[in-house]
Amino acid sequence: MRPVQESNGENVDPATFRSAMSAFATGVTVVTVRGRDGDPYGMTVNSFSSVSLAPPLVLICLASAGRGRDMITAAGVFIVNVLSRDQEDLSRWFADRRRLAQAGMFQDIAVGSGATGCPTLLGAAAAFDCRVQHIVEAGDHVIVLGDVVAVTHRAELAPLVFHAGSYRSLADAPATGRGRLRAV
Repeated sequence: MRPVQESNGENVDPATFRSAMSAFATGVTVVTVRGRDGDPYGMTVNSFSSVSLAPPLVLICLASAGRGRDMITAAGVFIVNVLSRDQEDLSRWFADRRRLAQAGMFQDIAVGSGATGCPTLLGAAAAFDCRVQHIVEAGDHVIVLGDVVAVTHRAELAPLVFHAGSYRSLADAPATGRGRLRAV
C-alpha cells in the first residue's frame, strides 16, 4: 500500500495527485470543433461530466495553453464524442501531439457534421453537440460549460474506459437492473 500524503492542499505533490486520480475510472472522449477558417480540430479529453438535466448542460476541462481552448473560445461551439470500446485508436490519435494539423487530422476517419457544424465521430457511443455557455479559469486548465443542443446515443455500443493508466472496456455481461445514482 502506498503511503498516504496529507496536506492542506498547498503541498500536494503533482505526481502523487496524478497517481491518486488514476484510481477514478473515466470514459474517454474526443472533443471536436470547426475553426472559423473551416478547419476541423479534435483532442482527447477525459475530464467530462454532466452538470444539469434541465437545461441539459455538460462540462469539459481543457489545458489553458492548448489550441483546443482557443478554437472552442473562438467558435463558441463544440462536440463531445464519447468513444466506444473499439475506438481506442482514435483516443490515441487525438491525444498525440505529433498528429497532423487541421483537415489532415481527420484523414481516413469516418466523420459527420453535428447541429453546430462541428465534426462528429461516426461509431461513437454518444455525441453531445454544445454551445459554449461559460469558460472558467481553473489552475492550469479551463472549465468549459456547454449548453447541449443535440444528442446522439448508440445504446448498443459499449464505452471505452480509462483506469490506472490503461484503456479498458466494461464486461459484456448485461446489467442486472437499471439503477440511478442519487445524491445523499
